Amino acid sequence: MSALYTTEALSTGDGRNGEVRSLDGVLDEVLAIPKEMGGPGGDRTNPEQLFAAGYAACFHNGLRLIASGQGVQLGTSTVRSKVTLLALDTGGFTLAVSLTAHLPGLEQSTADQLVKATHEVCPYSNATRGNIDVTLTATV
Repeated sequence: MSALYTTEALSTGDGRNGEVRSLDGVLDEVLAIPKEMGGPGGDRTNPEQLFAAGYAACFHNGLRLIASGQGVQLGTSTVRSKVTLLALDTGGFTLAVSLTAHLPGLEQSTADQLVKATHEVCPYSNATRGNIDVTLTATV
């Protein structure tokens, strides 16, 4: 394997009620525990939102690359990532992800095939495979 890109981030303060920033300063966010988890919520982000955004963007990019490589023209496509934090019976926590790719104008079978192929190459999909439940849906 050869490294294509490396980035670093730093968490300071109080974890979920702290701050995160990339060492290059591009990402700089104040975090807050969501109200649903007993925190203040509000207009601050949280680790699950950051993960959902990263997964959606990465999967969407992969989807567009796979489609282009197969000669499939994608119009206006979107990928929605829904990340759920789950409490385990053992006292720990895990995540579940639902990815929905909207590919208007394609045949359903083509959309399904593209999403399945993307799931095989997306770095987030490869990192989570076998560790968390990831549900894939293609809509046209």
